[in-house]
Amino acid sequence: MNQQPTNLIQEQLQITGEATATLPVGPETSPITVIGTESIRQTFGDQTFQQAINSRLAPGVSHVVLNPDAHLGYGAPVGCVMVSPDHVYPGPVGVDIKCSMSLLQMDLEASELESKKVRRAVIRAICERVPTGAGRGQRHVPKSRSVKSRLGFQVATEGASKSVLKNLGIPTHWADACEDASHSAPDGRTETLAERLEWIGRERDKQKRLDTKYRQLGSYGGGNHFGEAEAVQVDQQQTGVASQFGLKDGCVAFLSHCGSRGFGHDLAMMQFRALKSLFQERGQPFPANDPQLAYAHVDSPEGQQYLCDMAMGANFATVNHLLINALVLEAFQEVFPGAQGDLVYFISHNIARQEPIDGQAQWVHRKGATRALPANHPQLQGSRFESTGHPILLPGNPRDGSSVMVANAGADKSAYSVNHGAGRRLSRTKAKKQLSQQAIDQGLLDQDIISNCRQYPRDEAPDAYKDFQEVLRSVKQADLASQVAHLRARFVIKDGAPADD
Repeated sequence: MNQQPTNLIQEQLQITGEATATLPVGPETSPITVIGTESIRQTFGDQTFQQAINSRLAPGVSHVVLNPDAHLGYGAPVGCVMVSPDHVYPGPVGVDIKCSMSLLQMDLEASELESKKVRRAVIRAICERVPTGAGRGQRHVPKSRSVKSRLGFQVATEGASKSVLKNLGIPTHWADACEDASHSAPDGRTETLAERLEWIGRERDKQKRLDTKYRQLGSYGGGNHFGEAEAVQVDQQQTGVASQFGLKDGCVAFLSHCGSRGFGHDLAMMQFRALKSLFQERGQPFPANDPQLAYAHVDSPEGQQYLCDMAMGANFATVNHLLINALVLEAFQEVFPGAQGDLVYFISHNIARQEPIDGQAQWVHRKGATRALPANHPQLQGSRFESTGHPILLPGNPRDGSSVMVANAGADKSAYSVNHGAGRRLSRTKAKKQLSQQAIDQGLLDQDIISNCRQYPRDEAPDAYKDFQEVLRSVKQADLASQVAHLRARFVIKDGAPADD
């Protein structure tokens, strides 16, 4: 990776507002857009800035945005937006294809979860249905949905189709609350995805591995993946928008973070290996000498294959979230008979989507970044969010809460994107070394937050992440989005295994 001295990179920043700046990268190249207050910009670090520069100078890239949660990533920083009219970059999408957030709104009053005994009963009911941790599948819990190979194949190629949702016992109208309910091949055909998946599974060992990954549907991964019960606190200036979103002030909601599990990971790694080998066979240099920035033209065979594989990983992630939410609702109903719930929204933060940017269709790569389309954006035309903008789900940490936001018109400066959360302040290794287990567990208890973990993972502690309030202030001051509701954690479901992404 090419390196510039840190002080030179910092000195080159041109401050354009309280929470906006640009980073010039050359006389004939548009600068990198940097979102964040001064204190947030100090958290980015040398390598994060350098990765952003390398990404901006990579072939075919037209824009790069650093969001407030930015930190070192695979090829491009996590918390980065990378735009290209005609190139796709698997690295900036990442190995957990379509890692996403979803929010299930219950009609239960938050006071129903005051009792720790009741909360533990709900945690137990959820954990009987939804496995957690890397590599685990439905066989590990007694009340999960059974996903056989044929249905898994259908999930990967169709996404949240009515047939898939009915087979899994998921409300079919939840597809309307998805950023994208299904993804097809670049030619628009589901059959192309089926042909691709059949080709991938042609070898017996690969088919056995696919069958194993299908069984992970309806499960959380490890690391930063979680499920969290919330008390919803609607901003009194946003009651109309909150009502349009389906949020209920003072009631319980359930926030989930996970992605395409081992299925998406395997597809991504297969693509990384194939593209790296192709570059080496051609004697073609990697951008900034970084193999993690290997790319393909969208119209090339390699580009088309990547888009097919990304679509299948995205379909898997979508149905994984919807199934988790159906199982969580079932768990709440076991403890609270008659309780009702509905999906507020499902939105991704690890994907490349074709969107109108600067008057032309471009591939917007969001690596740890969330789509943020404001009211009356052309891509919301005909949806129930056309007049408001769609919900943005931003996880912070259990101690400081999370946020539901809505995009402002000013989001055009960031390629209609915001951060995907708080962003790491400490690496996992540093968090384990520097943070006290006793202080972490006591801190959550002091906030009356419980979890399914005997000891909360140190590398996932609130202090391993950036100051979420300062991150939100950056988003608001940059005029990217406004808060609609604050989510206060009541309990958390986690696993101590390594993260998928």
